[in-house]
Amino acid sequence: MTNWRVERDWPVLIQGGMGVGVSGWPLARAVAVTGQLGVVSGVALDTLLARRLQLGDPGANIRRALASFPSADVSEQILGRYFVDGGLDPGQPFRLVPRLSLEPSQQAVDLIVAANFVEIFLAKEGHDGLVGVNYLEKIQMATPAAAYGAMLAGVDYVLVGAGIPAEFPSLLDALAAGHTGEVSVDVIGAGAARYTAGVRPELISGADVELHRPRFLAIVASHVLASYLAREARTRPDGFVVEGPVAGGHNAPPRGPLSFDEEGQPVYGARDVVDLEKLATLGLPFWLAGAYASRELLGAALEAGAAGIQVGSAFALCEESGFDASLKRAFIESALSGTLHVRTDPVASPTGFPFKVADLPGTVAEPEVYAQRRRVCEAGYLRVPYRKEDGDVGYRCPAEPLSAYVRKGGKVEDTAERRCVCNGLIAAIGLGQRHRDGAVEPPLATIGQDLSFLPGLLGVGRDSYKAADVVAYLLQGVSG
Repeated sequence: MTNWRVERDWPVLIQGGMGVGVSGWPLARAVAVTGQLGVVSGVALDTLLARRLQLGDPGANIRRALASFPSADVSEQILGRYFVDGGLDPGQPFRLVPRLSLEPSQQAVDLIVAANFVEIFLAKEGHDGLVGVNYLEKIQMATPAAAYGAMLAGVDYVLVGAGIPAEFPSLLDALAAGHTGEVSVDVIGAGAARYTAGVRPELISGADVELHRPRFLAIVASHVLASYLAREARTRPDGFVVEGPVAGGHNAPPRGPLSFDEEGQPVYGARDVVDLEKLATLGLPFWLAGAYASRELLGAALEAGAAGIQVGSAFALCEESGFDASLKRAFIESALSGTLHVRTDPVASPTGFPFKVADLPGTVAEPEVYAQRRRVCEAGYLRVPYRKEDGDVGYRCPAEPLSAYVRKGGKVEDTAERRCVCNGLIAAIGLGQRHRDGAVEPPLATIGQDLSFLPGLLGVGRDSYKAADVVAYLLQGVSG
């Protein structure tokens, strides 16, 4: 059986790229210095950078990273637009960043590139460990600029899920060679017309910058998709993360006819179990994810031929994660008391993918909080483009104001119970928008359904733990 760790020096542990800012640079850095793969979430980094600058950039981390960005002009423009010395007054709304589109301004592209550069720069600062970035294939319009920014900072791995990431190998190849990188964008009603999003490196860096091509890991939920991606060089990743349906965040829909349990959760069956023997025949390393946070299951994964495991929830609740401190405490206390309920909601996310929702007080999981929240689509990362009757392209989201969605050709029934995932996840890390009417965006909390690791990590008399504790807990007794 192939020993991937010996043959190619692959990591045993991959820290999951959770949520928006939960897997931020402090967490990725803390994992990387242990010798394992630390991963930042690459979603909405332009918004996170802009809001942190508007809070005064405590610790000056963003300004320090921007000082190393290849284009001083871009850095100065970003600071001039968003940095507020001393921070905004309490209650003052954050200035918004440009929303994603097929024809973004250069200013918008620059911000995405710089934000991804900053996050990877800070995650890699001061050590030689491995750092990766996690993107959602669904967010296609940001992909080329985001990947280029991460590569400018020397990212080691790129991981992509929530879709079929067939174009990523070619994108990374093009950007590493200094060429324009682009991906196809799904446009509703486009017919045979092809739409793309791209980035031109020469318009951003201001100079020739030599880049190395990061390894690419496709996040999949079936050996069928893995086989499809592996069959041609242009789509073949360097490896796979195989994610089961109990993992937090977005999940792949069940294969076959859709049915629901008594709680309204989609039912996963035998067709959703990945055939590891078939996966192994592809000749590429793979990591198993979704309720694998134990030494025993890590050992079983290695015995099954995996290179290791990906762990999310255990890292999401450690001290270095980006979750708001009060939300993190609520997670831990309710999990230890046995009162935490995490459900797979088939309609909460506007993407159409099932989404893990934690029923915590004060979050939009609560019907009364959801009902009181004013529907607004300010971040817009999950808006989808559609072709209008006049041939132009518009953008809509089932979680936006009902009248706007219907006016754009959307169906009323598609809006029922939709949560604003973008605003909710941003609020979960303490950066929720402050509205002019005094309301603050309520958080949306997501995590995996297996938190059985908590007693072992906390031990006796502790109410928190560090990322390094997770690594030690999982790797104790694991050889080579």
